[in-house]
Amino acid sequence: VIVVNKAAGMVVHPAVGHDTGTLGNAVLGHDPDLEGVGDEARPGIVHRLDKDTSGLILIAKNDRAHRDLQAKFADRRITKVYQALVDNWPQTDTGRIEAAIGRDPRDRQRMAIVPAAKGRMAITEYKVLEKFENRGRGRHSWVEVNLLTGRTHQIRVHFAYLKCPIVGDTVYGHAKPSLPVGRQCLHAARLTLALPGKRTPVTFEAP
Repeated sequence: VIVVNKAAGMVVHPAVGHDTGTLGNAVLGHDPDLEGVGDEARPGIVHRLDKDTSGLILIAKNDRAHRDLQAKFADRRITKVYQALVDNWPQTDTGRIEAAIGRDPRDRQRMAIVPAAKGRMAITEYKVLEKFENRGRGRHSWVEVNLLTGRTHQIRVHFAYLKCPIVGDTVYGHAKPSLPVGRQCLHAARLTLALPGKRTPVTFEAP
């Protein structure tokens, strides 16, 4: 496997409007043999991060590793921990959000909290690491987030639901960010898994 600390602003795999400069392009430049691993459009990539989310992403270097990692993601045997800067202070310093996510009926480009019958259940756990109060800019919290499911935009939608949107997220948060950050303040900080062919879990971290 390859473990990459992806920069914010980098698209993971080629798509309409993003056929160059993607993580997929970069890994093929690093190892051209990856072209035949998994989906041709997503060489070796078994999960994704939003363009503006930074942090750790796994890439399989061969088909055996690709199948192994896909199965572990499906069975929730890979732990993904994120860190985020959010607006406001959550009502509790630790919590669990359980709310179904589906396409926003008013805007198909966005996701939204929807009735359980119209979406897929999503579960997010969080812990507040630090609280801030900035004169003139309001309150903010630095949180650690553990994903128990992997829905599109899950963290962003769930924290917007708590009235604590991710700082810099202009889709689910404020059109004008509360801090001059220039990016969405969401980072994939830790991955824990047993590598293909191994039994003992290892943890990768990106501060």
